[in-house]
Amino acid sequence: MTVAAAVLAAGAGSRFIGEHHKLVAPFRGRPLVQWAVLAADAAGFNQLYVVTGAPETGAAVAEAVTDAVDDRATLVPNPHWADGQATSLAVAVEAAGRDGHRAVVVGLGDQPLVPATAWRSVGAAAGPIVTATFDGHRRPPVKFESSVWDEIPSEGDEGARSLLQRRPELVCELPCSGNPVDIDTLEDLRRWS
Repeated sequence: MTVAAAVLAAGAGSRFIGEHHKLVAPFRGRPLVQWAVLAADAAGFNQLYVVTGAPETGAAVAEAVTDAVDDRATLVPNPHWADGQATSLAVAVEAAGRDGHRAVVVGLGDQPLVPATAWRSVGAAAGPIVTATFDGHRRPPVKFESSVWDEIPSEGDEGARSLLQRRPELVCELPCSGNPVDIDTLEDLRRWS
């Protein structure tokens, strides 16, 4: 079974009030989004997608991704990025299906401290839905096998959280090391830098 990785990096980052969009703001010596992209790339999946969206930052995010992994990432634009995270997830799943993958592991571009080991472990674990847990809390990355793709919401800002809640019998939790902190604000960036 081929497994793809997808980093969702399409949002406006509206809670981040800084000089740059949060995904390209400097974090520990590189643009924030590069940390998630490099971790997903290092995990060794068959293909890596990065979902982009907001027009005012799409080019900067694309440049940061290319600088990090050259042509090893496929940039996938989400024209409906403003309608919520579920639309980006739908774009990632559609790309994975189009390219013949049987599973996709999804993570967030604003989670720089989730290591490649978490991505790799989630991708290798058996089950239709496998979610990483950090200190007992479910957080991305999450693997979705193709058998559940039709059940993933395609609108709203919750991503697939509602699917995990609605179908607990399909979910395997996998304890992972790392820190799943989201960088949503300038204060978050400063705190974790």
